[in-house]
Amino acid sequence: MEFNHIPVMLNECLEGLDIKPDGIYIDGTCGGAGHSKEIAKRLDTGMLIGIDRDPDAVETASKRLEGLRATVVKGNYSDMRSAAAELQIDKADGILLDLGVSSYQLDTAERGFSYHADAPLDMRMSKEGISARDIVNEYSHSRLTKILYEYGEEKFAPRIADAIIKHRETAPIETTAELADIVREGVPAKFRREKNPCKKTFQAIRIAVNCEFEHLDKALDEGFELLKPGGRFCIITFHSLEDRIVKQRFAGWCKGCTCPPDFPVCVCGNKPKARLLSRKPAEASEQELEANPRSRSAKLRIIEKL
Repeated sequence: MEFNHIPVMLNECLEGLDIKPDGIYIDGTCGGAGHSKEIAKRLDTGMLIGIDRDPDAVETASKRLEGLRATVVKGNYSDMRSAAAELQIDKADGILLDLGVSSYQLDTAERGFSYHADAPLDMRMSKEGISARDIVNEYSHSRLTKILYEYGEEKFAPRIADAIIKHRETAPIETTAELADIVREGVPAKFRREKNPCKKTFQAIRIAVNCEFEHLDKALDEGFELLKPGGRFCIITFHSLEDRIVKQRFAGWCKGCTCPPDFPVCVCGNKPKARLLSRKPAEASEQELEANPRSRSAKLRIIEKL
């Protein structure tokens, strides 16, 4: 299957990065190189570093960026400082992160991300490490419940965990279709007729498999440290949990003084380290939503390092 990639809010990202022809830019989730290619096309003596943990993405992006001022490396965006250091780069003018699962990963059934197709339970972005099958068949009831609550905000987490435990006692749960049926069984009948009841469970397990929040937490610190003064940090999120992490970290860097509000003068001495380029996140236009419905939940937040 071809690695199709429609870059979300492309123009907003390019404007937000404020690309300089001699600048250093990092696309920490380069995927099919949709954003990366447009960034690299605007460079003459500068450099784009594209990073992705998915070997399919690395292969595709490398081909699509041939002849441009770009280098693609296999790795996790949470290790972007070491990736840059290996290329003898210690500071960047801009960093872009387009979070979540790619359209290619969702649409390639055998990768096991989607509940719309029957495939082996996998969900590994890197094709390495523990898989969704391991989590579903080996984690305890309490651990499964915790994952579904915290990463999927699934209110029926205990019931779904009950159903998983019950089924795996008979035989291992091997496929996405099996898991989807089990989730439906664990949800009260009236909720099965509403939105697809599998969405939150599949999201939660995918996040756990790929340690997405842990990597995001580290990447925020690594990226901010890597930025030059005046450098831009652009992050696209696709659900409320990861957006909350980004929003809170950005707000912390922009806040400065942390003294209690009743203090007459500042004694902490903390100064703002960054500024928000807009109070509210950018969202996809109606025109983009028509062309790419998967951009509907996307939010773009941008800060500039002081």
